[in-house]
Amino acid sequence: MPHKSGFVNIIGNPNVGKSTLMNNLVGERISIITSKSQTTRHRIKGIVNGDDFQIVYSDTPGVLQPNYKLQESMMKFSTSALVDADVILYVTDVIETIDKNEEFLKKVQNSDTPVLLLINKIDLSDQEKLNKLVDRWKVTLPKAEIFPMSATENFNVPNLFNRILELLPEGPPFFAKDELTDKPSRFFVNEIIREKILTNYDKEIPYSVEVAVEEFKDEPKMISIMAVINVERTSQKGIIIGHQGKALKKVGTEARLDMEKFFGKKVFLKLYVKVAKDWRSKDSQLKNFGYNQ
Repeated sequence: MPHKSGFVNIIGNPNVGKSTLMNNLVGERISIITSKSQTTRHRIKGIVNGDDFQIVYSDTPGVLQPNYKLQESMMKFSTSALVDADVILYVTDVIETIDKNEEFLKKVQNSDTPVLLLINKIDLSDQEKLNKLVDRWKVTLPKAEIFPMSATENFNVPNLFNRILELLPEGPPFFAKDELTDKPSRFFVNEIIREKILTNYDKEIPYSVEVAVEEFKDEPKMISIMAVINVERTSQKGIIIGHQGKALKKVGTEARLDMEKFFGKKVFLKLYVKVAKDWRSKDSQLKNFGYNQ
């Protein structure tokens, strides 16, 4: 039986539902999801295996105009996804305007890779508005196949999966058949903690934070983790910790419970907060945190 395998890269503007779609397609919670923009900072691969296929999905940061070096690195992840894909999933929704980030959209238009245009969140629109939107996208991306869908409601996701499978080239698997992602366990610890910071703090605080795992001991009955929450300024350190340490304790408890679900065993989590001054604008710090590869 012929075997199909390939890379399917998910791109688009912030908050259109890329991470929700990724998790839906993979069947596991690989990418963190919040209502805030710039939740995804890295390219995160999720691997789906069948007897005769392997699909390697990549979730990417939302397309934006960079204001500092961290965002420049995030944009490199998004731009590189145009180059190394066998299929591109360009995700938009019924809310955003078509001309948002025109420069990036032109790169999608000029790509020779098959593009599936996914109009997400159709449960927030009506048929008349959706028909007009589809007509406009047909003009903007004439080579793309259009899939109106709802990632949260799983509407049209099975049809999308079948079309992806049809478009994949034949070839051997790129990863072992039992692998779910290319990221190590420490990466998901970072992401889970960062998700709790995104949901528990407002304004600039979540965007000024980066998490680093200093210790990860995986024992038969329990995982012991020590992680550092890095902030840019001393004032932010106080906000993260909160009065009598209550804010930090809340983040730690919520993160630990999610980690126990993710790893399937007990987790002991210890969190510290440290100031890494202006880390988002320093190449050396970004490299330490896994950006600027």
